[in-house]
Amino acid sequence: MTPQSSVTSVVLLSALAILTCGEVASAAPSSVLVAAAKAERQLNVIALPRDWCGYGSIIDGFEAKYGLTVNELSPEAGSEEQIEAIRATRGHADTQAPDVIDVGLAFGPAAKKAGLLQPYKVSSWTSIPDAVKDPDGYWYGDYYGVLVFQVNADVVQNAPSDWPDLLTAGHRIALGGDPKSSNQAFLGVFAAGLSMAQGDVDQAADLGLRFFADLHNKGNFVPVVGDAETLIQGAAPILIRWDYLALGDRDRLSGAPKVNVIVPKTGVVAGVYVQAISASAPHPNAAKLWMEYLYSDEVQLAWLNGYCRPIRLNDLLRDGKVPVRLLQEFPDIHENGDEHGDDEQPVFPTIEEQERARDIIIRGWQDFMPDVTCEQHDSPASSVPMSSNEAIPQFCTPT
Repeated sequence: MTPQSSVTSVVLLSALAILTCGEVASAAPSSVLVAAAKAERQLNVIALPRDWCGYGSIIDGFEAKYGLTVNELSPEAGSEEQIEAIRATRGHADTQAPDVIDVGLAFGPAAKKAGLLQPYKVSSWTSIPDAVKDPDGYWYGDYYGVLVFQVNADVVQNAPSDWPDLLTAGHRIALGGDPKSSNQAFLGVFAAGLSMAQGDVDQAADLGLRFFADLHNKGNFVPVVGDAETLIQGAAPILIRWDYLALGDRDRLSGAPKVNVIVPKTGVVAGVYVQAISASAPHPNAAKLWMEYLYSDEVQLAWLNGYCRPIRLNDLLRDGKVPVRLLQEFPDIHENGDEHGDDEQPVFPTIEEQERARDIIIRGWQDFMPDVTCEQHDSPASSVPMSSNEAIPQFCTPT
């Protein structure tokens, strides 16, 4: 991914700027900020499962390092619930309101537009790719996953290495939901199209629809929600999923069955989460210190240890800061170069690109797949954990 524009960090003019809620700052954690955060004594986080991306050890490390208490609100909340938690407490003091949020990419700009966020630029601001950060510092990417092929190696003898391989006779492939409502599934269609279009983002949606129509016509597409159970049972022994979910399944299943996680050679698409500070944060300085902590080398590597790729990964690779043992978990990351080495870099679709592609895929999916329908669960979207990176889970069945 090539940055689209250059954003210059705002220079801190005085220590008092750190303590002013509305100011944009770009300094390392100073003694002034640390003291101000400690005076607040607490940080309220929301929607951070302790077993998700290594967040448990990250939270414990923050408490140990700075002596603050981290109040963990609604660990299984979704992005929508996080935004509503800020909205519900806007305009009045609430010490239990979230200070910070960790949400899907699309939620950052929407929350900024609604006046729910305050700006802050961390000291490592310039190493965050421009395409995944607000130029004014209201939200910024923190970690991401890439779409991979999760393969039951006990069933699949000729594993695919790239998207065209999925068309091989006898393969059975499932998405992680319905592309009309699932972010993971929608981007799966987009990624396939990006491969077919040789990297042309403008053609990715149309060619992705055609690719899945071909899969369906060949009998290779399995119309179910792909997850660990469908993989184990062999109903869909090849899943298109985020790498962090696939690697987590691999570890949990411990070889029963054997799971291979394969990054395709082309059409490598990244899905990003973003951090932001609430405009009405009850502990604004603790929130800023938390951001500095999250974007430090220490925590960026901790996310990688939890199978979530830190947004500053290429910066860490160039500086030789990624341990070999972590590199070995990701076959597409090379020790002496950027992610994917000389191969194709992950594509970070902009919000505008995703919106255009989503519109095409939502309108076109039923035309290309007329005999496959999906029914929604009764549970609302807001009840879905943020870690699923989904909207409403789907059950898809042939009609």
